[in-house]
Amino acid sequence: MGLLDFFKSKEDRFLRLLTEQAAKTLEGMQALGEYMKAPTDHNAQRVIQAERDADEVRRILIDELNRSFVTPIDREDIFALSRAIDDVLDYAYTTVDEMEILEVQPNEYLRKMVALLEEAANELYLAVVRLKDHPNVANDHAVRAKTLENQVESVYREAIADLFNGPKDAEHLTQLLKLRELYRHLSNAADRGDEAANIIGDIVVKMT
Repeated sequence: MGLLDFFKSKEDRFLRLLTEQAAKTLEGMQALGEYMKAPTDHNAQRVIQAERDADEVRRILIDELNRSFVTPIDREDIFALSRAIDDVLDYAYTTVDEMEILEVQPNEYLRKMVALLEEAANELYLAVVRLKDHPNVANDHAVRAKTLENQVESVYREAIADLFNGPKDAEHLTQLLKLRELYRHLSNAADRGDEAANIIGDIVVKMT
């Protein structure tokens, strides 16, 4: 292998790791979608396993960053994009974890928010896949991910309003506090997806 081939291999490795991380995040969001339809232990474990697998990919990526001086895009952008994608899946994990602990069953708002987040994760995955060879197409997917984030926030506001319009008894108050926390997790996941989309947009500007 020549020197140029060596550097090219190193560059491609970062993009492969980002793609793998985005794929694991999509897998986790799909599993969360299944959990919202059927809140079984099996579906919960699928989300948890995806989060663990994605964490391992991120650890490898960071290790590669620390040992490399040639990267296909700015190392700060690689790190920030990896972190934002990781945070999306982290919030999926905490959503399932707290639903199990708090014994909350999925409702229509949770299902709507997760369905939109699943679509957004798919757009982010496609954006990362297209980043190297078709940056403008990658940016199109990032813009779609941002649009979906706005839709998640719209459902979030609707869900919160519905919570506070319900009965004011003690039982309802307990449920309100539980659901508000879960809605916030999913809203935060959307925020992190929006950040990932913004980073992709910044990378595209630097590439074109």
